[in-house]
Amino acid sequence: MNSPNKVDMWRLPAKVEANGFKYKSLCNWVVNTAVGCSHGCHFCYVPSITNWQREKLSKFGVQDPDSEWGEYALLREWNPDVFCSSLAKAANTPLPELKPDGNRAIMFSSTTDPYQAFNAGSTERTRQLNLRSEQLVRRCLELICHESKLNVRILTRSPLAKQHFDLFKAFGDRLVFGMSLPTLNDKLSRVYEPNAPGPKARLRTLLEAREAGLNVYVALAPTYPECDEADIETTLKEIRKLDPVTVFHEPINIRAENVRRIEQAAKRLGVKMNLAVYATPEAWMKYAVEQLLLVQRLAARTGLSEVLHLWPDHDDLSRKKTFLSARKLLRADLKLDEEELKVRAQEDAGYYEKEYLPWLQGWWNRVSEWPGQKRAEDFKIPALIDPFKQC
Repeated sequence: MNSPNKVDMWRLPAKVEANGFKYKSLCNWVVNTAVGCSHGCHFCYVPSITNWQREKLSKFGVQDPDSEWGEYALLREWNPDVFCSSLAKAANTPLPELKPDGNRAIMFSSTTDPYQAFNAGSTERTRQLNLRSEQLVRRCLELICHESKLNVRILTRSPLAKQHFDLFKAFGDRLVFGMSLPTLNDKLSRVYEPNAPGPKARLRTLLEAREAGLNVYVALAPTYPECDEADIETTLKEIRKLDPVTVFHEPINIRAENVRRIEQAAKRLGVKMNLAVYATPEAWMKYAVEQLLLVQRLAARTGLSEVLHLWPDHDDLSRKKTFLSARKLLRADLKLDEEELKVRAQEDAGYYEKEYLPWLQGWWNRVSEWPGQKRAEDFKIPALIDPFKQC
């Protein structure tokens, strides 16, 4: 009897499904071509989703979907009837029933990388899986292109996507091609994205996509606590050369056990990392907001403001109690008396309602660009004075 293999075939087929995104403006539907992902990025939120499939994953030798993230990649089956049925359902969905920020687009992919490399141990099995993966994505895209009028958003970290550039071009303005590019620092990338192709290889792929006539975008996401102003500005300057449709950005959000994975990676590699930003909800909020604002300022400096789309977390960053607590902690060394603290607390509550929350909502309401479509004239870049430097 063969022992279970963490890199194998998943019984359920690939299909077009509604996405669970909130305020991302990426798509209305997704096609996830695999369960798990060989890139194993330590910050990834997906293990918190795959955890519910723990029993099914155990049959492939996966005991802890979170701690083993990056070790398992299970390619979905190809079933044309299932896929065509799901595609038709999506294509026939009335516009009023769709999220207004989705651009009637199908994204490849939201919980895995559609162009990851599979390594199943044996040379022949590895060859078969990678061939089936390429064919699966190609068949899905061909059907979307010829059997519907829906748009497509590609998001990957892999230069393997180049094998489908000709197919991408057949979509014209119906397709945008993007890559995640949090930093150009290879050393930093190896810590957080241990098995993903390096950032410079991704940048070359984006340049080749642009030269091939594709519409490109970039996810500067997630930037790391170690990404300082110089690091982010260097990355944005290179992104500017791509003339991107959109530049998305978010810092690392705390999801399930991702902080533990980051800590373990740092310890294993003997690398000193800025883990203090995850210590408390207040520390994380301060880090996240300051990094979002830093990117907003740097986008203006590098000529990318018009295409910038920040992704402030819709739950954790909007917590009023955490916001007020963070403001209070920052002024702890001012030795204010009780009456002064009450006055500051009232001011902070007003600041939250009148400036901070509208800033969040401004980005949440942002609808990302799509080629050939006019930019929403009523969108204004949300302005905010840094709430954690004005205490």
